[in-house]
Amino acid sequence: MIAVVIPCHRVKYQILGVLGTIGPECNAIYVVDDACPEQTGDHVERECRDPRVRVIRNPHNLGVGGATLAGYAAAIENGARIIVKCDGDGQMDPAMIPRLIHPIQAGEADYCKGNRFYDLAGLEQMPTLRLLGNSLLSFLTKLSSGYWNIFDPTNGFTAIHAAVARALPREKIARGFFFESDMLFRLGTLRAVVCDVPMPASYGDETSNLRIGRIAGQFARKHVSNTAKRIFYSYYLRNFNIASIEIVVGFALLAFGFWFGGTHWLEGIRNNVPQTSGTVMVAALPVIVGIQMVLAALSYDLQNIPREVMHKRLAPEPDKP
Repeated sequence: MIAVVIPCHRVKYQILGVLGTIGPECNAIYVVDDACPEQTGDHVERECRDPRVRVIRNPHNLGVGGATLAGYAAAIENGARIIVKCDGDGQMDPAMIPRLIHPIQAGEADYCKGNRFYDLAGLEQMPTLRLLGNSLLSFLTKLSSGYWNIFDPTNGFTAIHAAVARALPREKIARGFFFESDMLFRLGTLRAVVCDVPMPASYGDETSNLRIGRIAGQFARKHVSNTAKRIFYSYYLRNFNIASIEIVVGFALLAFGFWFGGTHWLEGIRNNVPQTSGTVMVAALPVIVGIQMVLAALSYDLQNIPREVMHKRLAPEPDKP
């Protein structure tokens, strides 16, 4: 059973068009009205005749993450095997769902997400600010999640195997616009296999609820926090390997080199006395060795991407009719 979850907030005028293009491969559609001021849920119940559609209402606005997780819970309860998340603003083409879910059906991935950056010709229609912002967020997400093989982390067109969704700590996942990035961090802690699926994006006259200036600092703080957690979980709590040593020793050498060099440099300025070549070497050598060790740890991390599909190891549950 394939279910589609559509979080809705201020998408009254686009939602019927999205619902009308969802193909017969999908068995259930959950429209989650996230306390929408436009009463999108009521509009769908009045105008939509698709028997697959069910409206779920959040009593309070929980954000895109909270709405999606409410849809996940309903889909899992009703026996969904694969759950697709599609936005209701018309920027995603539901006709791409078969391509999106194929890696999961083939047993090659646990979680798939769209990548609008794969086709360079299609990037011409993407707003410049969004293009630059996604590039920066992609790097930060790679660092905080450990999925160095993915791009376009804020893409909300995703599919997940229900067994993996069931294993997620849903109460800990971010509810707001950080949802997609935090999902990747949580999937990384489970060692789930994530893959990108190339697809175009459409930008029309819809109004985005995302305000870059408002969330930039929040995103940065959460990425730093998730990066620290991931390194601790992956290299000290669950495992201990050569990268664990390289991280500690590398950063310790860098800190010593910069501290030693900085203090002697300031001392030389105050006393107007140049430092000896030996002092320079004592400062420079730890920095050089520290950089090499940090790069070696990064190289190990690049090769440490999850490759064993997780849902095959979980006990299967039969689809409900």
